[in-house]
Amino acid sequence: MKSIVVLISGNGSNLQAILDACESGFIDGSVRAVISNKADAFGLERAKEAGSEACCLSHKDFPSREAYDQALQKLIESYQADLVVLAGFMRILTPEFVQHFSGKLLNIHPSLLPKYQGLHTHQRAMEAGDSIHGCSVHFVTEELDGGPVVLQARVPIFPEDELAAVTERVHEQEYRIYPLVIRWFCQGRLQQQGNQALLDNEPLSEHGYANDDDEYDL
Repeated sequence: MKSIVVLISGNGSNLQAILDACESGFIDGSVRAVISNKADAFGLERAKEAGSEACCLSHKDFPSREAYDQALQKLIESYQADLVVLAGFMRILTPEFVQHFSGKLLNIHPSLLPKYQGLHTHQRAMEAGDSIHGCSVHFVTEELDGGPVVLQARVPIFPEDELAAVTERVHEQEYRIYPLVIRWFCQGRLQQQGNQALLDNEPLSEHGYANDDDEYDL
């Protein structure tokens, strides 16, 4: 069973999906610890409820980004993490941190990468007049939201949609595909090789894994 550490900054709804998937046995792994850079993050309560360690490591207690990431690295290593999952962790990681955990650092981003890297992705997609939007799970590299994509899910944007509706639609897909990708990793099926993601030793495309009917084995 793989040891998972999840990094959060807020509500932790993706964290909850991961905790539930571990509890049900869908993911052959255990969330050993949840670490937040904010003490009031509700995700810490979710962690306690699930029996995981809940830790706050505030970035305000450190003089620099480098100093914070060094402390964060040591804390993660204390849990012997096989996988580090970013689930709404609102900090840009230093290159040294990313390099240290290369190949076992996953993130979910609310757009169909490489489109809309960075923030406010739903609003940007709507303002661009996109009819299709979505989310992407990817390995983390030094390029912001630029690591190799493992899996994407698409959602429609209708002309009458408001921002809240699009946001909720994307969230529903995030809760499906993030546990699935973590499951693949814990099964030993998923790996990163340079700037390429491999599933069952087969390189994935720029947009990650896809099948004809867009149904995921959950």
